[in-house]
Amino acid sequence: MSDTFRSPDGLFRSDPRVLELLSQSFGDISAAGTEIINLEAILNLPKGTEHFVADIHGEHEAFQHILKNASGNIKRKVRELFASSLREEDIQQLCTLIYYPSRKLALIKSNESDLNNFYQVTLNRLVKVLQSISSKYTRSKVRKNLPKEFAYIIEELLHEAPSDENKQSYYNQIISTIVSTQQADSFIKAICRVIQRLSIDQLHILGDIYDRGQGAHIIMDTLNNYKHYDIQWGNHDALWMGAAAGNECCIANVLRISLRYDNMATLEDGYGINLVPLATFAMETYVDDPCQVFEPKVSADTTNTLSLKSRKLIARMHKAITVIQFKLEGALIERYPDWKMNDRRLLHHIDFEKGTVNIEGKDYPLHDSHFPTIDPADPYRLTAEERELMDKLTHSFQVSDKLKAHMDIFFAHGAIYTICNSNLLFHASIPLEADGSLRTVRVGKHEYKGRELLDHIGMLMRAAFNADTPADIKHFATDYYFYLWCGPDSPLFDKKKMATFERYLLADKGVQAEPKGHYYKLREQADICARILDAFDVKGEHRHIINGHVPVKVGEGENPIKADGMLMVIDGGFSRAYHHTTGIAGYTLVYHSRGFELVQHEPFTSAEDAISQGTDIKSITQVVELNSQRVRVRDTDKGTELQSQIDELLELLYAYRHGLIKERK
Repeated sequence: MSDTFRSPDGLFRSDPRVLELLSQSFGDISAAGTEIINLEAILNLPKGTEHFVADIHGEHEAFQHILKNASGNIKRKVRELFASSLREEDIQQLCTLIYYPSRKLALIKSNESDLNNFYQVTLNRLVKVLQSISSKYTRSKVRKNLPKEFAYIIEELLHEAPSDENKQSYYNQIISTIVSTQQADSFIKAICRVIQRLSIDQLHILGDIYDRGQGAHIIMDTLNNYKHYDIQWGNHDALWMGAAAGNECCIANVLRISLRYDNMATLEDGYGINLVPLATFAMETYVDDPCQVFEPKVSADTTNTLSLKSRKLIARMHKAITVIQFKLEGALIERYPDWKMNDRRLLHHIDFEKGTVNIEGKDYPLHDSHFPTIDPADPYRLTAEERELMDKLTHSFQVSDKLKAHMDIFFAHGAIYTICNSNLLFHASIPLEADGSLRTVRVGKHEYKGRELLDHIGMLMRAAFNADTPADIKHFATDYYFYLWCGPDSPLFDKKKMATFERYLLADKGVQAEPKGHYYKLREQADICARILDAFDVKGEHRHIINGHVPVKVGEGENPIKADGMLMVIDGGFSRAYHHTTGIAGYTLVYHSRGFELVQHEPFTSAEDAISQGTDIKSITQVVELNSQRVRVRDTDKGTELQSQIDELLELLYAYRHGLIKERK
């Protein structure tokens, strides 16, 4: 056998061993030719719909609803199909049924007088919706998404037109038999789930699944049952990853934020973290302390249900872990002077007699100066009781099987950045200098910038969890999670400081400010975005940067589309805690074969309202970029991959026909 094969265009490309392996799957000319035909056909299908979501912050109900309605994509399809034949309330009822089939069916059946007619009409409508949504996929892909118990029936209905006279009675009989055999409920639920599944081809989550809301663990469970998704890690995700790795500063921050927002559900119900030792310590240490500064920030729907006793307990726990956090952070920062975070070590600047703290030569009065566990002579040392408490809390985080499983999801589906279909996705920032050049950042003993910086950090984050990582590297990697959470040059944060101490204890708004890195201003400029895209080797006529992290303040006139459409910021404030700041309840982005659509959402009430009253998340869709021609699979990363396979198969055909490889008849 010769060392190389001549391809159809006369060039030599493939290693013979590659084609020998390929021949094991496609053993003769017929098999190879059939696969080429199949792949060429796929290249001409419209590209699948991509769905971009950022900064979910534990709002599981809103997130799950966004998945179910595909950011309005399902309703758009339903309107296209039935706008001229159905009233708006009927369209809404059909959409709600698709989103919540089990619960909506139960409600409909309690009020419907003619169930057989309802089933007949609804099944026909659902089949039409599924036909429309599945039309951009191959039969093979659709088949893989069908439930086994109804796969054959759904496939028959999808590929038979009821208007065809030869098939009309056959089609109608299938529907009638589904109803008469009392399979209608199960069939409706199954077909609704397939509609949801096929409405989005790929889900991108641009960071910050955790903190503030009550259901981050529910979101992770939801993703675990989802098929095609990727995650770009945010600083709140890194905080939880660091906590799972055993970083005590991260553990203290996770606990503080959970108590601040009265959100113990994720800790206790989700991950089984035992908070009794913290509660016991807080009650003993701050028994006579009102802890007013540390009362939880509760939402309007929680205020009336949280008793005064509970509020006081949470406030004391909140203060206890906050003081411990300041101590732990101060000690860790002192060990890493190259982090340049010494301004975050403020405990030794407190004058306990005056009740003030000195920051950059100016004294500021403290809201609260009662810190019985702080020794002015050695303020960053934990007391024996605090040390014992942190040992118990750290153990609780590290033995949580559910937390470990969710961290596995982050590493299996996540990265610090992703390049997909000419789009560069990351959570927050690419550190830049004032002139727009890539900022050089020291990580350990070496310096990095741009793509190299993010690649190195990504490997370092994984090193903290790898069993074969050398002890010294693992120790540093675990410590570095704290820097990723709030370090000034962290690409997941990129602000001069995280002013936690100032926000809690000082009234001066100026000293509470968190100046942003140069990226956040320079990203308004198209040439800067182009420079970043070049640095990451992002190709394509229409290329973009997509990120979140900093909520877009729509109420103040801020535009999420920047740099002449080259950059899109899709954090509009999913978290309820941000609604008063942003004026909306988040952005999502949809990229389908005709272009980009930015969806601006109003606050979500509840799934119960959606089911009982037919309400949906009210959304405003803004067309960001419309393609003159539909984007096909051949225009995507998947298309490039498929074209490479076609080229190899063409070479295999050449090898078969010229006897360079024998067919496996």
